[in-house]
Amino acid sequence: QNRYAKYAGNTVTINIPAHPHYDAMTKLLPEFTKETGIKVEIDKLAIGRLKEKQLLEMAKPQGDYDLACYIVMWKTEYVSKNLVQPLEPFFANTALADPAYDMKDIIPIYLENLGLVGGLKDYLAGPGAKLYGLPYGAETSVLAYRRDIFAKHDLKPPENYEQFGKLLRVLKDKEGIGALTSRGQAGHQCVHAWLLHLNPLGGSVFDAQWKPRFNDAQGIAALKFLQEVVATGPAGIPGYGQGEANTAFLQGQAAMYLDSTSLASVISDPARSKVVDKVSWALHPAGTRRASQSRGLGLTIPKNAKNADAGLLLLQWLTSKAQDKAVTKLGGAPMRNSTMGDAELVRQYPEFIVFKEALKYSNPDWRPIISVWDKINVQALGVGISEALTGKKSAEDALNGLVPQVTQIMREAGYKV
Repeated sequence: QNRYAKYAGNTVTINIPAHPHYDAMTKLLPEFTKETGIKVEIDKLAIGRLKEKQLLEMAKPQGDYDLACYIVMWKTEYVSKNLVQPLEPFFANTALADPAYDMKDIIPIYLENLGLVGGLKDYLAGPGAKLYGLPYGAETSVLAYRRDIFAKHDLKPPENYEQFGKLLRVLKDKEGIGALTSRGQAGHQCVHAWLLHLNPLGGSVFDAQWKPRFNDAQGIAALKFLQEVVATGPAGIPGYGQGEANTAFLQGQAAMYLDSTSLASVISDPARSKVVDKVSWALHPAGTRRASQSRGLGLTIPKNAKNADAGLLLLQWLTSKAQDKAVTKLGGAPMRNSTMGDAELVRQYPEFIVFKEALKYSNPDWRPIISVWDKINVQALGVGISEALTGKKSAEDALNGLVPQVTQIMREAGYKV
């Protein structure tokens, strides 16, 4: 049975960000149309404008989007507002579902982190969890380092945070460039940078009863570590978003990078990188535990989609084994175990060996993806942490001062804290 025949001539509208993974994806779309007869219209926006536009579109009786890209932080909010559809009914429809799709081949931590809502804590796997999206542009955190600089000074990549902290000063003193690049801009960006250290140091934003604990010893230690990163890093970190942090490493202004695996696709591009053939990869250093980030982008079908079935066919095609491999060859981010282990791709991207190991420590609870997280992230933590990084407040004062505000946000959202 040709599952596409009924939809040939239809147009699927997909809303995507300006992002390397989705730039690679667009190169595949002509093949989808050739194979299925379904046309694809792209609405591409700066990633900072994505959510605002989606909330407007998904609030209409019928929206323009049949498929939409979302950041992991938005998944629970979108479900709580009844804006997106569960995917299980689509995959249970034998007229739509590809029997060779193999959902179990999708990297489990990515599927849980980006796709599931309604389970434990309302955003993890467990009883009640439903699949509302699929990872597409998912990432974890790894350490990239300049092996030429490390060899010059007979240094080794840090295995733990004690070694990591010492290396910051050593590299700054010996090499004169920034030790570690980092995000630091007020709002989401500086919170992301702090979370990179909070998790391995054993911290968490909330305790099991949803009371803020981000100002405990672990939270303060993570923020003090980030302050040291600013002191020893390239000038300007308190104003760096992800793009600026990446550029600092790519332009040779920092000896180390600790953030998303997505950087790998541009390190080897001489048009964008001055560190081609100078970079090696290592696991995110361990604190009291190993804990790398679990984050990134996914695709979902809006509740008010005009062509939801055709949207599912595009989603299914893009995330199939064949197309996951194809987008990865073009510099995209793999979402399947079969892609990560593909011999041809491992030869093309030897860093996949480290990335696959890093996924063992990727934490789906890296941040609390509750429906009010965006508000806490941007309006509270993102302000206080920025004040600590710019020297306006100590780490202790910054985090302690945020507890009443975050507690109030949680109470207004119905949490009994």
